[in-house]
Amino acid sequence: MLDFLKKLTGAPAGPTVAELFKDGAQIVDVRSPEEFAGGHVAGAINLPLQSLDRGMSKLRKDKPVITCCASGIRSAAAKSQLESRGFSPVVNGGGWVSLQRKLSA
Repeated sequence: MLDFLKKLTGAPAGPTVAELFKDGAQIVDVRSPEEFAGGHVAGAINLPLQSLDRGMSKLRKDKPVITCCASGIRSAAAKSQLESRGFSPVVNGGGWVSLQRKLSA
């Protein structure tokens, strides 16, 4: 539906999260370490939202970033923070479980 709305408004659809991942995107999981330990996307980097500013040095600015969390709310905030620091492209992957399904499809 989001792609439909983008087409309707003339906004470019852009690559899917699966395409970005295949191109070497970094997955940043912004949940707490305890949540992350309970399950996460393979290869994801755990940078909790409250300490994201301090952890950004672990990321490469020349690679796309996909953010995720439990539901998509914290990952949306992380997307904004990363974009304001010059990371691009940054995509909100939403909840980690749904992101995992998108990446394995």
